[in-house]
Amino acid sequence: MTATQALIVIDVQNAIDDPKWGRRGQHGAEAAIARLLAAWRERRLPVIHIRHDSIDPASPYRPGTSGNDFKAEAAPQPGEPVVDKRTNNAFIGTDLTDVLDELQIGSLVITGVLLENSVDATVRMAANLGFEVTIAGDAVASIDRKDHSGRVWTAEEVHALTLSILDGEYARISNSKAIIEALP
Repeated sequence: MTATQALIVIDVQNAIDDPKWGRRGQHGAEAAIARLLAAWRERRLPVIHIRHDSIDPASPYRPGTSGNDFKAEAAPQPGEPVVDKRTNNAFIGTDLTDVLDELQIGSLVITGVLLENSVDATVRMAANLGFEVTIAGDAVASIDRKDHSGRVWTAEEVHALTLSILDGEYARISNSKAIIEALP
């Protein structure tokens, strides 16, 4: 890993704790994100925060609400870029590509919520744009999902399947400990 690798933290805002989302798994994700942030900051590597500014009036991610605030363990520090997005993809309608180009980033470690939504959309786009992408599997979280037949898939099943789908073609799947150990 080189200095051209950035840590991307997606949508780790108070809104993710809203009961609207239902049961969430991976309750250790924020702690893993905090460990990654500490390692990146200690080494003065680039960190980029993605904030979801929902345009849905009923969304807990709506600007001006406490849900829009970053969670304390993932809050940006001075000098760390914050990219505001209004869709599930951190590249659409944002300046993320410009920020990455300016920092000369070629490799991304992506963390955040929800794995099967904003993280997935951003990972796929990043890979399609030519970035080398690693997902810290313990630093992303999912929720229970009901399919069209009425079956409920647990957050753990959704998490495992989404990581499996992304592995290889769009990203390399790792964990926070291994990623930190590989840092310069």
